[in-house]
Amino acid sequence: MNAFARLLSGCLLATLAMGGAAFAQERSQEPAEAEAVAATSVQDGPYLSYGASQVQAQWVCDGEVIRKTFKARRWPLRIPPRCGYPDPIEVRAKAAAEPTSSVSGVDRIVALSDIHGQFDLAVRLLQANHVIDQRLRWHYGSGHLVVVGDVFDRGPRVTETFWLLYQLQQQARDAGGDVHVLLGNHETMVLYDDLRYVNPKYLRSAELLGKPYPQLYDADSVLGAWLRTLPTMLKIDDLLFVHGGIEPGHFDLHLDRDAVNARYRQSLGLAKATVKQDPLFAPLYDGKTSPIWYRGYFKQGELGQNDVQTILDRLGVSRIVVGHTSMEHVGAYFDGRVIAVDSSIKEGRSGELLFVERGRLERGMLDGKRVPL
Repeated sequence: MNAFARLLSGCLLATLAMGGAAFAQERSQEPAEAEAVAATSVQDGPYLSYGASQVQAQWVCDGEVIRKTFKARRWPLRIPPRCGYPDPIEVRAKAAAEPTSSVSGVDRIVALSDIHGQFDLAVRLLQANHVIDQRLRWHYGSGHLVVVGDVFDRGPRVTETFWLLYQLQQQARDAGGDVHVLLGNHETMVLYDDLRYVNPKYLRSAELLGKPYPQLYDADSVLGAWLRTLPTMLKIDDLLFVHGGIEPGHFDLHLDRDAVNARYRQSLGLAKATVKQDPLFAPLYDGKTSPIWYRGYFKQGELGQNDVQTILDRLGVSRIVVGHTSMEHVGAYFDGRVIAVDSSIKEGRSGELLFVERGRLERGMLDGKRVPL
């Protein structure tokens, strides 16, 4: 073996050794993390459920369950904080509204996706960019905030994130704006009892509350009822927002946005086996091609410019905004036809926003600066 070969061999072995060590370290941390969460006093809640002219509240505070019933003499009903979400919650009457499929006449949009329980980072990002204020209240006036799916799973503050968005939605509407939370694949996964990515904290909460985790978000719960009103596909003027994306074969289903949203809504909470086998739902849960799972825009050679333009033409939009596929930054692809907004917030270290204001596209940074896209 010559000197160059020996050097190359040595480098390869060193690289493999480092990779193996990193992998071993990662694997060895998993049981320790689970043990630490099990031993730590859990702070979580509230979990609110509708009753007959009342709302039943549950918290897990310092590992102990607190339950209280609030009479609903009028709506909204104010629930004071105990632990978990830090502010009072204004609970709205249970609504059976169909998911919104389209909105027009919006001058200002801000979007992000895949928060995955990283409440603190999401708050920092929204505050730095003046979408919310220091009291966690809406500050974006008549603008619209779009969360392009995946609030559930991974991170330690999923409950707080949902309550923040629930609160902001009404505050935004009161100011002439709106908050649109879209369903992602992780919302559907939790609701059909696929808990592989749930933070161990929440399994412990569910155990203490005496319910399987998905049942904490059933149709009688405040957040569960709200989740069942959310869209999967949303058109705002000439932009389409969807968690994964729309692939060319989607049009063979002959489903418009309203029909897609209705079918996802009908399927929430059904067993995984049911949605995977039922011909009405199965195409919308395909792990490679469905709107909540598709990643084809970012796979080299899968689509060309003409393919993407054909998709946009059939959808009647100029751009499609997606999450799901994690990137380092908010980015534009296919000459700006596809915008990726999953900026890896789920890692808990950094993240970005997409601003679309009067035709200008910008990245909103963690320090509050704007960078043209």
